[in-house]
Amino acid sequence: MKRRIINIVHSKSKFSIDTAAYFKKQLLAQGFEVSDAFNHEAELIISIGGDGSFLRALHRYDFPDTPFLCINTGHLGFFAEIDPDEIDTFLEKYVSGDFYIEEISPIDATVCTRDNCIDTRGINEIVIKGDKSRTIHLSICVNNHLIQRFSGDGILVATSTGSTAYNYSVGGSLVDPKLNILQVTPLAPINTNAYRSFTSSVIFPTETVIKVNPEYRFENSIVIVSDGREYRFAGITEVTLQLSQQTVKMLRLKDFDFWSKVITKFL
Repeated sequence: MKRRIINIVHSKSKFSIDTAAYFKKQLLAQGFEVSDAFNHEAELIISIGGDGSFLRALHRYDFPDTPFLCINTGHLGFFAEIDPDEIDTFLEKYVSGDFYIEEISPIDATVCTRDNCIDTRGINEIVIKGDKSRTIHLSICVNNHLIQRFSGDGILVATSTGSTAYNYSVGGSLVDPKLNILQVTPLAPINTNAYRSFTSSVIFPTETVIKVNPEYRFENSIVIVSDGREYRFAGITEVTLQLSQQTVKMLRLKDFDFWSKVITKFL
């Protein structure tokens, strides 16, 4: 008989720990194995906590191919599929196959410095911003065409999934995840006689390649932020961003509806 292994990751709150213990007990009763350490042979990763817990697990385990199920014991829980009181109902549906897998494309970013290039990835957004609250100046090219010389705090490049996260809080557009796009949203753009910057987000199609070249006024003044994780590189010369060929798999129940969730969480 094929082993059916489940990974459970959770935040450190008592509610999350108790929820994980109950879920583990119910899974074992159904004949599943629950690994104490992260097992790459698992068929499902259950993330218990808030959106931050899911993002930490996603980055810690390097965007695994295994599907995620998120259970909300945190605050917003936008990635969450179920609440803790729905575990038993979920298990019935999971065992019977009453679910589907949604695939989400993250953003791949290649950050090149004077010495080498480093790759990073984000499922919500990649942010290029000034360090220590300094204004930065960026040349932005789309498919090798210069579209803007930006000045301001920085720019945010979001996926459709990430449109509801940091992007939304800085005035970006909400985008249905069925549309696989990149959205560039300015952060505190300067729009004067001296500097002309876009003041609203711009949406680009799937195959778009965005290149950002800093114009340095202060040495090492650029910070790269991937899903809230900050990275500092000495002497960035270019950042290339595009939708990844790899996808993140999310387990969805068949009654999942994006806009119902938007209304519940935001309105």
